Amino acid sequence: MAAASQSFNPTPFCSYGNGKRKLVVNKPIKFLPSLQYSCEGFWSHRRSFHIHLIREVSSQAAAAAKEYGGSDEAKTRQLWDFARALWTFLRPHTFYGTLVASCSLAARVWTENPKLLTWPIIIKALCGLVQLLCGNSYIVGLNQIYDVDIDMVNKPFLPIAAGKITSNEAWVLVTFFLTVGLSLAALNSGPFLTSLYCFALFLGTLYTVPPFRFKRFPIAAFLCIALVRGFLVNFGVYYASRSVLGLPFQWSSPVAFITTFVTLFGLVIALTKDLSDIEGDRKYKITTFATKLGVRKLAFLGSGILLLNYVAAILAAIFMPQAFRRSIFIPTHAIMAMSLVFQTRVLDQAKYTKEAASNFYMFLWKLFYAEYLVFPSI
Repeated sequence: MAAASQSFNPTPFCSYGNGKRKLVVNKPIKFLPSLQYSCEGFWSHRRSFHIHLIREVSSQAAAAAKEYGGSDEAKTRQLWDFARALWTFLRPHTFYGTLVASCSLAARVWTENPKLLTWPIIIKALCGLVQLLCGNSYIVGLNQIYDVDIDMVNKPFLPIAAGKITSNEAWVLVTFFLTVGLSLAALNSGPFLTSLYCFALFLGTLYTVPPFRFKRFPIAAFLCIALVRGFLVNFGVYYASRSVLGLPFQWSSPVAFITTFVTLFGLVIALTKDLSDIEGDRKYKITTFATKLGVRKLAFLGSGILLLNYVAAILAAIFMPQAFRRSIFIPTHAIMAMSLVFQTRVLDQAKYTKEAASNFYMFLWKLFYAEYLVFPSI
């Protein structure tokens, strides 16, 4: 019994001589192990839930912020895309041509009569410039509307052909330009200049719109372009520039020169504008000088006419020293003539590819701008 009592120790205490007992722990005591494991699982699950919740809320907040910021960014991008499409729709090379021609002719008149220039006259001149740019935009926009099928082959980068501007949007734009241009002409110009402006718009419309569509007939097409770009713009702007100063119209040798020179230049532009468009013109049965003569012959014909134009200009300066400043006039036109010969050679070496023909045509427009930039100082 004593041995049994010694072997049985229900509590892990040991006794000391002083009667006190000490707790002796031989190994860890586990109380309700199943409860312990359940608690650990609960806290682990709770921590995982919190982490998941925080991540979910953070991702939703980030998505909302991105969506809000992305919406503004998308709208800004859409506006920029439309602005670029609109600028392409205006055909920048023709836009620059009208801008440079108008400013150059007005500058020539005003530098000859600086004392007559006032702020009201400058404001009126700016309104006239906007009027001309609206007319240019109307004509080139109308042409793109009616040529969309051809442009899909020849000029797929144009906004209507590329789908960046719809046909309805294009009609709204050309109607806007026409309305603003005619309104400014009626308010800002006299009957004669308004009639001249309307006549230019009328020719631009006949050039494009069926059943007339003068662009189908080579001679009618280049006569329209040469008449508007050469004679009407130069005569009209010069007449308006003198009229706004209260001066009567009077031809001068430089103005007669620029009008004649640019009219012939307009013929060259009309001849060469279709150099890179043969594929689409043939497909839609549009007869042009390019489709009839071929790119090489037409390029040499246009270059030859323009080269003769430069030679005639240099001879005019030599034999009319009282009318022109030969120190400026002769070297500038000689440089432009040599650059024309060089670019014609580049086109020939490139075998008259579509890209090379397009680059050559755009180079002719640069020569066009250069002529007007030189004009006030000759």
